[in-house]
Amino acid sequence: MPSRQRLTVGLIVLVSLTACQSAPAADAPASAPPPDRPSPTVAIAPTPSPVPHPILGDGRVRQAIVHCTDRAGLLRSVYPWLTDTAPFEAVSILPLAEGLPADAFSPEQGRALLAEAGWALASGAVYRTNADGAELALTLTTTDAAFRRSWAAAWEEQLKACGLRLRRQHIPAAQFFGDDAGLRRREFEIAAFTWTADDDSGGLKAYARLACDQIPSPANGWQGQNYAGWCNPAAEAALAVVTGRPGEAERRAAYQTLQSEYAREAPGLPLFYRVSVLAVDPALENFEPTDDGLHTWNAAQWRLPGQDTLVIGEDAEPAALHWFEPGYVAGVIRTLVTGRDVIQRRSEYQPVLLKRLPTLENGGAVEARVTVKAGDSVVDWAGEAATLQPGVWMRDAEGRKVVYDGGELSVRQLVVTYEFVDGLTWSDGAPVSRADYELAYRAMCDPAVRGAGPFSSARPDPFPACDEIAGVEFLGDAAYRVTWKPGFSGARLNGRDRPYFLPPFSRVPAHQVLDDGRRLAEAPPAQWFQSDAVMRRPLGVGPYVVQAWVNGQSLTLTANPHYFQGPPATPRLVVRFLEHDRAIRALLAGEVDVLDWETLGPDDVEAFQLMPAQAAGQVRLILAPASAWEQLDFALVR
Repeated sequence: MPSRQRLTVGLIVLVSLTACQSAPAADAPASAPPPDRPSPTVAIAPTPSPVPHPILGDGRVRQAIVHCTDRAGLLRSVYPWLTDTAPFEAVSILPLAEGLPADAFSPEQGRALLAEAGWALASGAVYRTNADGAELALTLTTTDAAFRRSWAAAWEEQLKACGLRLRRQHIPAAQFFGDDAGLRRREFEIAAFTWTADDDSGGLKAYARLACDQIPSPANGWQGQNYAGWCNPAAEAALAVVTGRPGEAERRAAYQTLQSEYAREAPGLPLFYRVSVLAVDPALENFEPTDDGLHTWNAAQWRLPGQDTLVIGEDAEPAALHWFEPGYVAGVIRTLVTGRDVIQRRSEYQPVLLKRLPTLENGGAVEARVTVKAGDSVVDWAGEAATLQPGVWMRDAEGRKVVYDGGELSVRQLVVTYEFVDGLTWSDGAPVSRADYELAYRAMCDPAVRGAGPFSSARPDPFPACDEIAGVEFLGDAAYRVTWKPGFSGARLNGRDRPYFLPPFSRVPAHQVLDDGRRLAEAPPAQWFQSDAVMRRPLGVGPYVVQAWVNGQSLTLTANPHYFQGPPATPRLVVRFLEHDRAIRALLAGEVDVLDWETLGPDDVEAFQLMPAQAAGQVRLILAPASAWEQLDFALVR
């Protein structure tokens, strides 16, 4: 499902680059300073390495590779039916980097840079050599997936046209991504892998990829994701800003610096986004998919002229529809029933049932300096709930990364007020109340719930916010205020960020009656999952209610008469559960109006001749950049 950041970057002629060996990983416990030290120690960048790669250590070679790479050609090698490649060319690795000129495919400039770097092309030769007669050759190490073999073969030919021999080494994914070899051990000259976009609200994802102390090495147990071994003083300073919870303008400026330095020194090269495909009836109006793939967020506005029913096709059936069910198809359908508090479109969060995004800039969030000491509950620098003790990395009140060594530490603490639309009503006509928000919080953070129903102790914690909240104050029937634990920012080094302005929990109908006659508020939350009323017929505040669910066939929804925005444009929706090929044939036959990117894949476009079908007016295809792109990292040091 698509979640592309709207990013732009310029690749400019290189100046000198400093490559560094790694210091201990930021989230690894460090030795405590001497006991007489009165204050924490600010983390220090590692010492530069003196051993550059003999070829890739020269920035002119890296920039030449950039100019000799035709992203459009690589895209066409795997998506031959893609006519407009520009939206899928991944010219940035970071969010919030806009306004810089994009690099151009220019083999002539690439050849000139190689010649300047001392790699000459003899008359009649195919590949360049240096003054010692050594051939210009590099090895690409990546997985043996057919998709990657296809574009790598095309890239080999592109580099050949510039006089660079690319040797391709395709190995099993388990070996390439293993703990003891491949990417993590930096056993490559050029590595190709998939990277996934994230909003990176606290800068920690950027830190993991770009910081000097995140270069995997024996010294830090091969931790970190800075596989290229890049260490840049200007980038380090910008990382200190973005991880220090700055204002929005400062944050954007710091990301600009990061991306500019990355482009200038080219320690890697983002290639192209994977393609997500969605198909709809060409006459469908007001269909506006979101970045997170839950495209039903505005289904109340969907309309097919002359029809009172719309059909959505899915090739999977959800296990349940309750408020905590994690499955994708469940989310698509549940959105119709419960609505959405917030959506993400065009890489920007937008409130729906939330009145506004509470930020430090608009006063919805406030931040105070507080003092913490050993034994206090905090959120550490990596975004994990922790008990403060010597050796724990923290973000101090100035935004600096420090290691706690005892005594008192001044940090920042967020208090955020989440205000929802007034007058929301459940689909049975009962008004949403304070009790519904209180119950949602209690249920979400009930330890028994984490091991009940769809959740088990084997899963990652589905509700990490519970351990990051210091307290909640409920402010009537449409708002609550969260005091987050000291150090919380919403960013996580490991795991997906959740910006502080997103509400940590929503609402559940405390008055809904279970199969045994008890109200939700009267039953332990872990027992809710035994009731069909919760699992298959949850109440909601969205535009539709569940009317019927026929296992293995379909789920029918009808208009919610109490929806706060009035009757939906289409009174009835049917979700049909169809085997993959049958779903596509039903779309082409006009029996299904919407197929999403979980059901459709890029291979289906060619296999089912969807481009000719679009030209004939049978379907409308929506092609969007997925959240994942193909990334190259260059080994700057050996």
